[in-house]
Amino acid sequence: MSTTAFVLVFAAAFAHAAWNIIAHGSSRTGLPFLWWGSLISMLMWVGVIPFTGGFGAADLRGFLAGAGVSAVLHVAYMLVLQRGYTVGDLSTVYATARGTGPMLTVLIAVLFLGERPAPLALLGVAVLVCGIVAIGFIGRPLHTDMRTPTRKILGMDPGLFYGLVTGVAIATYTIWDTHALREWGATPVAFMVGCLALEIPIYTLVIWKRRGELMPTLREQWKRLIAFGFFSPLSYILVLTAVTIAPVSLVAPVREVSVVLVSLFGAIVFKEHRPVARVAASVVVVGGVVLLSIG
Repeated sequence: MSTTAFVLVFAAAFAHAAWNIIAHGSSRTGLPFLWWGSLISMLMWVGVIPFTGGFGAADLRGFLAGAGVSAVLHVAYMLVLQRGYTVGDLSTVYATARGTGPMLTVLIAVLFLGERPAPLALLGVAVLVCGIVAIGFIGRPLHTDMRTPTRKILGMDPGLFYGLVTGVAIATYTIWDTHALREWGATPVAFMVGCLALEIPIYTLVIWKRRGELMPTLREQWKRLIAFGFFSPLSYILVLTAVTIAPVSLVAPVREVSVVLVSLFGAIVFKEHRPVARVAASVVVVGGVVLLSIG
């Protein structure tokens, strides 16, 4: 991977860690926060389009097709992630999701995009899986509450469950968005803004019965929403830019260095239990990421 791609991906990791910490703090607000998040993000970034290549080579039909499918996938991802943050620890949900996502992305990239990681990269997948399993065990509460619906059905920590589901969503939208950019030639900023614009009507349908919560959410959390509106699109715009100059099977794993940042934040600020073990397991995940990136 080129130096430029590495810089883009590492910057994306910091931005991604920042907005996930913000989202975790607002997880119990749920849909109203996400609705405002999409609207504010779109308004903040739409003015950047003329300075970043416009809409690129994409025709309107291709652009709408790519952004439309991406909007549905991103809404599903955000809903699952928010649910995970409501019922689970920050470190468990985040690290599991960010570990599962790149692992699946590599596999899908090999099967459907024709990318061929080296054996060392495949070793990275195995290390990454070990880190995910470790985080799952560490994240299990000391006193398990079997009354939680997810535990009754699956016998597992709900944070781990939602982290795994979020990882599947991450892999799905990453592969689709990479395909859309390469197939239709849209610029990353325009594609992200288009996706955000199409998310708003979807969120509106989902939140309609709770629309009375929108204004109170804006009044109470406008500072978080502005930070979210900047960092969330920024993190993914940087990734979308990176996949136009480097293989997605390398970009997707390397961006997960944010796992360590979030684990440190969860252990130090949120006082989540077993902080040393959490950080150690996150380092294992990143070790897998490093092997994937150099393999």
